[in-house]
This record gives sequence, structure tokens and C-alpha cells, in this order.
Amino acid sequence: MTASASVLVRIGAAAEAAGLSTRTLRYWEQRGLLSPSAHSEGGERRYSAADVARLRHIRELADLLGADLEEIRIVLAAEDRLASLREEWYGGAASRRRREEILAAGLAERAALLARVEARITGLQDLRATLQARIAQVEDLRASLSEDATTR
Repeated sequence: MTASASVLVRIGAAAEAAGLSTRTLRYWEQRGLLSPSAHSEGGERRYSAADVARLRHIRELADLLGADLEEIRIVLAAEDRLASLREEWYGGAASRRRREEILAAGLAERAALLARVEARITGLQDLRATLQARIAQVEDLRASLSEDATTR
């Protein structure tokens, strides 16, 4: 194993802790959303607390983004790049120029994520407006039907 056995759990325990089925967890692994921290000598997956936290985060993103796994993969990749930039920044990037590059890269990543969120919000607002208009149409038809019944 590659990590301490005392902090690693089997797939069933990891899935349960994240509120998932083992089938979902395996599927997400196949789609490249996460990898177990280690494997037992027999090849069984082993998950760390950080892995379980990532699973919970993926589930939260799936709820927010409508279970679009490609969109989730993009968000996770951006978050991983941001974490790497943070590590480099707090690790004491050598030059002022590199620190400026880190800030610019972090800003670009966050702006790209924000643009994706805003696009999703706009899409949902458009859907809401369409549904509200359709509800109003049905209510108008219902009102006219009631008027027809009272004039007969």
C-alpha cells in the first residue's frame, strides 16, 4: 500500500460516507473524476479522508450542475490547478515574476469557473421564464374556460 492503512477505507465504507453507491463511485472513477489513494496487496481500492471529501464534493457538484459529469470533470480539474498554484504560492515561489504569473493564472481559472456558473444560471433563468410563461398561458386558458362555462 502507498499510504497509512489506519486512515484508508474500503470502497463500501467510502461510498457510504459520501452518500453514494459503490456502483456510482466506480463509475466516477472510470470517468476520471477521482482515483483511490491506494490499493491493497490484493488490488482492492483504498480511500483516504481526502478521497471521501472529494467524493462528497463531486456529489455536491452533480446536484448543482445537474449531474453533468464532463462539467464536473472540468470544474475539478480547474480546482486541482488552483490548489497546485496555491501550493506553489505558499511554498515561496522564487521570483516576483513567477508570483505574478501564479496570480494571473489563478485569476484566469476563477474567471473561467465564474463564466461557467453564470452560463448555467442564465440557462436556468431562461428555463424559469419559459415555464412561467407557459404557466401563465395555461392559467389564461383555464380562466377563459371558466368564463365560457358561466356564459352558457
